[in-house]
Amino acid sequence: MPLPQLTVQRHDLGTRALITLAGEIDLESVPLVRVSLERCLREGIRAIDVDLASVTFCDCSGLNTFLRAAQQSEALGGTLRLHHPPTTLLRILAVADCGFLLLGSPSGQPPPPPEGIPATPVPAPAPAPARGLVRLVSALSGRVR
Repeated sequence: MPLPQLTVQRHDLGTRALITLAGEIDLESVPLVRVSLERCLREGIRAIDVDLASVTFCDCSGLNTFLRAAQQSEALGGTLRLHHPPTTLLRILAVADCGFLLLGSPSGQPPPPPEGIPATPVPAPAPAPARGLVRLVSALSGRVR
């Protein structure tokens, strides 16, 4: 079995952690992401910033992992925020209409970036897509009209 094409680095500062991911996030590599995020929470980290600047691909299994970790973090009084998501993830977030859960605060304002990461503007919400599989596939492939 080939190794996942993903690397994970973690830097802690008190109860805050910066997780830097590089490579592809898909069904094969998502367990590595999940374990890294769960370990942060078990070790008392309450603010998790995930730098995705070097991620070249992220599918819906990655989104599901980030959403679950954000939910677990919030239940413990913490936060999980994504920074510099790849285009593939931005498209999925737009279609699922859940970017506000991972990219910014409930007020719609982006959280302050962790030290060492330049601020990233939160993408404007896309218009609500029409329901149906054909529209979803078109949106994910970049052919939204």
